[in-house]
Amino acid sequence: MIRIGIFASGEGTNAQRFIDYFKNSKKVRISLVVTNNAKAKVIERAQKAGIPFMLIERESFYNSNRVVEELKAKIDFIVLAGFMWMVPENLIKAFHNKMVNVHPALLPAYGGKGMYGMHVHEAVIKNKEKSSGITIHFVNEHYDEGKIIFQQQCMVNTDDTPQSLAEKIHKLEYEYYPQIVEKLLLGNIS
Repeated sequence: MIRIGIFASGEGTNAQRFIDYFKNSKKVRISLVVTNNAKAKVIERAQKAGIPFMLIERESFYNSNRVVEELKAKIDFIVLAGFMWMVPENLIKAFHNKMVNVHPALLPAYGGKGMYGMHVHEAVIKNKEKSSGITIHFVNEHYDEGKIIFQQQCMVNTDDTPQSLAEKIHKLEYEYYPQIVEKLLLGNIS
């Protein structure tokens, strides 16, 4: 059984998609939800599904190996799903090619520090792009620069707003993110 840890900082809608997607899997299990926000709705989602959660605090996350050692004992793979802190290098090394993120644009466009959520959609609309989409990628030491695993695009219409584009992007995330992670974990893509 491959044990996934989901890292999320807020609502946890992508985390919920993973919880639902893998709830009957005989090969993959959501074993832990990790958050840096004591008020995050993702905690409630984890509790409702009977999944343990870990609340991390900044000091131990960035300045010790305690969190890394605890995670290595509980999970095999990390899925970032709206986690709002930069992942420290010791965690990236401990889970080398075993940590993925979904970015709400077609990288390398609209990636990097400060490019997340509505900031991305606002920039895409402002620049009158014809398409946007999602990128699922491995996590490395630099924001949004890890090896790309999968991309899916959607059209940006002239009447789209950042909010309507966000809805399109969320639909792509919900549809593809769990599927692509499953294929990756089961060796069906590399």
